[in-house]
Amino acid sequence: MNHATNLRKLLKKGIVVLPGSFNAISAMAIKNAGFKACYISGAGLTNSLAGKPDIGILSREEVVQHAKYIVDAVKIPCICDGDTGFGGPEQTAKTVIAFEKIGLAGFHIEDQRWPKRCGHLPGKEIITKGLMVKKIKASVKARKKDFLIIARTDARGVKGFEESVDRANAYLDAGADMIFPEALQSKQEFGRFAKEVDGMLLANMTEFGKTPYISVGEFKKMGYNAVIFPMTLFRMAMKPMDEALRVLKKEGSQKRLLSKMQTRKELYQLINYKY
Repeated sequence: MNHATNLRKLLKKGIVVLPGSFNAISAMAIKNAGFKACYISGAGLTNSLAGKPDIGILSREEVVQHAKYIVDAVKIPCICDGDTGFGGPEQTAKTVIAFEKIGLAGFHIEDQRWPKRCGHLPGKEIITKGLMVKKIKASVKARKKDFLIIARTDARGVKGFEESVDRANAYLDAGADMIFPEALQSKQEFGRFAKEVDGMLLANMTEFGKTPYISVGEFKKMGYNAVIFPMTLFRMAMKPMDEALRVLKKEGSQKRLLSKMQTRKELYQLINYKY
């Protein structure tokens, strides 16, 4: 069974939780913790690999290469952030082909205008609904198997809630398998969105953004099928690194940090290194 088919089966069983990875070893930690699927964060890749903001810095080829490391390492369904599809409808179709070839279970594309911005920041611009519909139709035509096509709309922060609903329904009509409403601003909006959009739904439970903190159980009750936590692991990794560096600089030794470290044995167990 390929990963896309497996993911569709998981979605039929109940809500799927996808913590965000930013490299192969973070994805391995996700699998090791018992999660059945993984999200590959565009922000996580860009921040960690290039040290740049999430504004479409990485090329399709770079994303494909690093996503392949992750897919090969964990062998569980992975959904990848496809940004704006890396171009118009034709380029978006090529992205589908490239992503499907390396074993990704699906991707999401957004209706932002390139260069894109983080979905929870002001100043976003969106393309026309018609152009996004063309990208979705091109994606559907390009895929060969069960590759999941998720349409993200950033309309809430640009033209309001009603526009996000209107676009979501148009994207479903165009063939999208799932809708990703970005940066809704209350639990009430998520509930209303689920009632007005008749299709599978993905929620983004990121930190420090426009969306309040809502649990997986609450999303499930509202009718959402999947929840991503795109940057939780990245943020949890970076804060202790800052603290460790301050200790190392001040004390000239890492001895006080040993109890907080992953041991050599634990690392080798995670990466399946038989030494």
